[in-house]
Amino acid sequence: MLLHLLDDPWLSASPAVEAGADSPRDGQAVPEVGVRELLLDAHRFKDLVVDLPTQKPAIFRQVLLPIVVDALGRPSDAAQWAAMFRAGKFSAEQREKLAAYCDQHHARFHLFDADDPFGQVAGLRTQKGETKGSALLIATAATGNNVPLFSARTEGNPPPLTPAQAARWLLHTHCWDTAAIKTGAVSDPQVKKGKTTGNPTGPLGQLGVVMPMGRTVYETLLLNIPCGPPLLSDDLPQWRRRSADGDLEDTLSCATPAWQTRAARGLLDVWTWQSRRIRLIPEQTPDGPRVTRVIVAAGDRLAAVPDREPHTAWIIDSAKARAKKANPRTTAAAAVARPRRHQPGKAAWRGLEALLAVDRGQRDATATRSGFHTSVLLGQLREVRERLPATYPLQVELTGIAYGNQSAVVEDLFFDAIPLPLTALDAGGILYGCVLEAADQAEKLATAVNHLSADLRRAAGGDPIPWDKGQRPGDTLLHALDPLMRRLLAGLRQVGEDFDATERGLLAWEHKAATETWAVAEQVLSTAAPDTFTGRTVTQGGKEHTYRLSTAERGFRRRLDEVLTLRAAERKAARTTPCPDPTDGEAGGLTPEG
Repeated sequence: MLLHLLDDPWLSASPAVEAGADSPRDGQAVPEVGVRELLLDAHRFKDLVVDLPTQKPAIFRQVLLPIVVDALGRPSDAAQWAAMFRAGKFSAEQREKLAAYCDQHHARFHLFDADDPFGQVAGLRTQKGETKGSALLIATAATGNNVPLFSARTEGNPPPLTPAQAARWLLHTHCWDTAAIKTGAVSDPQVKKGKTTGNPTGPLGQLGVVMPMGRTVYETLLLNIPCGPPLLSDDLPQWRRRSADGDLEDTLSCATPAWQTRAARGLLDVWTWQSRRIRLIPEQTPDGPRVTRVIVAAGDRLAAVPDREPHTAWIIDSAKARAKKANPRTTAAAAVARPRRHQPGKAAWRGLEALLAVDRGQRDATATRSGFHTSVLLGQLREVRERLPATYPLQVELTGIAYGNQSAVVEDLFFDAIPLPLTALDAGGILYGCVLEAADQAEKLATAVNHLSADLRRAAGGDPIPWDKGQRPGDTLLHALDPLMRRLLAGLRQVGEDFDATERGLLAWEHKAATETWAVAEQVLSTAAPDTFTGRTVTQGGKEHTYRLSTAERGFRRRLDEVLTLRAAERKAARTTPCPDPTDGEAGGLTPEG
């Protein structure tokens, strides 16, 4: 066959840097490996290198994680998980089990098998025998109504995908495909007039994906496997649900054009969910086998997002919001929890409060205020953190897709990665409050700069810049603070529970944040009109307010000190500490600051 996912190389995996070895140089070729080699030697690889960030969670969920869990089972508790994690690699016995599993299910992983191709339906066809271009698989390619602004190709010029590329985009489509109308397939009993309607997006498209990442692929695998009791007997990966006969409700088969709406049976089922029925159509070219034509039809639909979905944080609707969403005809209550999706253009650290909401009691919703919970996997890390080094370099990757026009087109992709101190997952620890305070300070500094701009515009007789229109100076400041916040988070990973080191890091952050804030504020002040010196008096709500340059700047300085409290205290101490006596043998105290 043209490509076997277990044996043939199709995944790019960067090698892990061993102690004493030189780091890979930029531009150095990244080796491609098959699934068998990647899993058996997972400790030798640092990470996957993908065409698009959204491919990584698709590959882990659709192939790598299910094989490991189905072959080895999952850790029953934190102690067993930690023991596996500390081992740093699969044991000889575990490697034997993984190899035996690959041998047992070897026939299911041929990408272009005539009778049972991986993740596809053999012989899938439409009533008229039509096919579509391979761009249908690629989220960023032009096809139908999904036309990226700067696409180099048109729908009539589909990209020729190598077997390896086709395999990666196949998995991506099952996870992230757009919604709306899909091609009707022969033998699909739910086709109407050659099409199906009401198709949701792929399951990951409904989430804000949160993936903890380790130093090696082995660690990343464990970081993404939730502990718990043995899986249910009918919780199987898709390659073990390939029966062509029998009742669909019993077999849960994804090997035929027929599909159903149902609840996920468990972890393996939801990871390998076949949200589409797909057929890749390869052809021989002078460059080798290529895929330029595909068929993408309707697939299984999740009745609801499972509440144990491990790769997303959650929003907990308030009682008022749930009552508003309830269906008055059926008196059915609206879902309490829903996935928290990422907001394109907003850095991941600006949502730290939700990521660190590991204590559910502190973040539950009230009658009028929504709450939030972190992901299952980050919550599990809180439980095992004491069994790991306090300075462990945890990285968290967040991915998502923003859809438009009834979720039928891709508007934007979200990807961000932030360093996260393990100790910040302890709601009672030092770093928890410090990390949230720093993120909150950044938001308040942006607000302070926006207030300065608004006051100056009022002093000149204008109106403030609307929050949803134009570029406000606070947005510029948040962009400038982004590398400082990431540096702070990376630095705090190294301090563990050291209070003094934490205080020094936060003080350094406040000083640098103040420098960046003043740089943006000075730009705002330098553009102030001459008549802002005298200002204007306006009446609002029966009260008179005078806006002028001096009061705007004074208010900004006050807000700066209210936000950056450590810096303000240090400056105050410097002003009140007397200068050392030049005749004294030892200089004491700080130099007064003017």
